[in-house]
Amino acid sequence: MKVKYGLKNCYYALATIAADGTATYGAPKRLPGAVALTMDPAGEKTNFYADDSIYFSVGGANGYTGSLEIAMIPDSFREECLGEIKQDGVYIETGVGSSQAFALLFEFQSDENEIKHVLYNVTASRPSIAGNTKGETVEVKTDTLNLTAATIHNAALDKDITKARVADKTAAAFSTWYTSVYQPLVSA
Repeated sequence: MKVKYGLKNCYYALATIAADGTATYGAPKRLPGAVALTMDPAGEKTNFYADDSIYFSVGGANGYTGSLEIAMIPDSFREECLGEIKQDGVYIETGVGSSQAFALLFEFQSDENEIKHVLYNVTASRPSIAGNTKGETVEVKTDTLNLTAATIHNAALDKDITKARVADKTAAAFSTWYTSVYQPLVSA
């Protein structure tokens, strides 16, 4: 693969996080209208200097922060992930924001095939409210979710993990990527 383009097939799967820090996931649900996704690494590299050089270095792999721009946030996502309450067909945002952890699944097209990703422990903050009056032409406004993807413990690997990806169409997980959240099963 030389290039990637085309964000598509966004899904979310609600996470239930156990006392030991591991997670189980519900069935992935479609998050339609993906426009753009930007996730930047969180955490800094720390260097220890001795003998006038870097003697020891440790990476600060603390997940990712970023945003997902979509056409319009589905009501189901607002209720399940953002903690809005539905009453008589009305969605109510409460003063106590209670974001539910979820896995975010998505893919990019490439010059050879799809590259499918999962971020395991994502939370979303309340989106901004924005819109414009209609003029001579209609300008579509999108919604943007600010996301934090933290690490989560995987018992099979006995490691904290943040994301996984697959581009090999012969891999067993490739064809079932959106039916359940891929979890490493054995230590690599």
